[in-house]
Amino acid sequence: MTHPAPVSAARRRDVIDALRRGTVPQAGLDLFAVGLGRFEGALDEDLATVTRGGAAFHAIRGDYGSGKTFFARWLTERAKRAGLATAEVQISETETPLHRLETVYRRLTERLSTAAHQPSALRAIVDSWFYTLEEEVLDGGDTDEEDEVALAEAVDALMELRLGDVARSTPAFAAALRGYRRAVAAGDGATGEALIAWLGGQKSVAASARRSAGVRGDLDHFAALGFLQGLLTVLRDCGHPGLLLVLDEIETLQRVRGDVRERGLNALRQLLDEIDAGRFPGLFLVITGTPAFYDGQQGAQRLPPLSQRLATDFTTDPRFDSPRAVQLRLPGFDLPRLGELGRTVRDLYQGGAVHPDRVAARVDDTYIGELATAVTGGLGGKVGVAPRVFLRKLVADVLDRVDAFEDFDPREHYALTLADSELNRVERNAAAGDADGIALELP
Repeated sequence: MTHPAPVSAARRRDVIDALRRGTVPQAGLDLFAVGLGRFEGALDEDLATVTRGGAAFHAIRGDYGSGKTFFARWLTERAKRAGLATAEVQISETETPLHRLETVYRRLTERLSTAAHQPSALRAIVDSWFYTLEEEVLDGGDTDEEDEVALAEAVDALMELRLGDVARSTPAFAAALRGYRRAVAAGDGATGEALIAWLGGQKSVAASARRSAGVRGDLDHFAALGFLQGLLTVLRDCGHPGLLLVLDEIETLQRVRGDVRERGLNALRQLLDEIDAGRFPGLFLVITGTPAFYDGQQGAQRLPPLSQRLATDFTTDPRFDSPRAVQLRLPGFDLPRLGELGRTVRDLYQGGAVHPDRVAARVDDTYIGELATAVTGGLGGKVGVAPRVFLRKLVADVLDRVDAFEDFDPREHYALTLADSELNRVERNAAAGDADGIALELP
């Protein structure tokens, strides 16, 4: 695979190290993404819409192993390159139920990140916002930098102006920001930290900190939407034109109690309606789920207004799926795509290898196809389950040895073994639970 620009040694190393450990790299997913090119143009248009103050939504659809989480993280990288903040929230029956939007908001702020700041970036973003407001006030030329009282008053006035719509519907958000600014100016770090926690939807914030800002209680379901609106305003003013929010594994709604499921589906419907109404300029919402969630009676079909918003025609050949549709269907891996993935990673590895010619000669395209077939066979023929194990075996067991040992030939000296201890639950089930390992001869 040819990349448009040279890959730095550090970026290549981070990706290869993660694949060697059997984990998804934190960055650099574009270096080995296969089959996603068809979506790039339409998604970049969505990102451009968001940066201009619009909003966007997509529902990602695919069975286990189709790469939904990988797709979301790949899109997250593109969003960060466009300047957006991002957050990935995994919907969970116990930890993050969808019907409690205050919990979803809290997880959002815990996972909030930017290109410059890892989670949680909330405090860094708020500090950057106040700095931006101060600079704007000083650039106006009407306030003396040495007059701290006048500067504070001018910044407060500008803050109220920027948060006008939010303050009318959720005055507590603006009040907490004011309280945080006063605490920082007074050198009261504990109160400042507590108020940032409260802005992030955390529970059990000290009552004294809340009193200092004139706010009471904890965040509730309805105020969460106002806090999200406020967060988008803050992001926009400090140089991040929007937020990509991924709600992953939304199909967990199918497993909860009936009344809880109804409330979760309605919360999603409410969020989509608010996006359509223009309440959240700068929000790009993405949900991921299985076909059963979108099509089944225990999922979106249970709430007709929601199913109508998500409706997408998938009766045609997948080759002709629109990349601009509400639902985006991920076809999942087949052997040709798994082989393409292996060749892409081999080429990436070769660029940093000590002996690149040896890597190219001994781990050729034919061998990679054979390894892909063998790994898939060891996992019950389920290609969708194979990518993680396949890449780990390719990097750690084959490429590393070929690069390190002059006389190592994987066709002669390597027999694939899938040990129970190195497989996750889904992979073990696919491998039929052979805890002693499965020895497989490559063709």
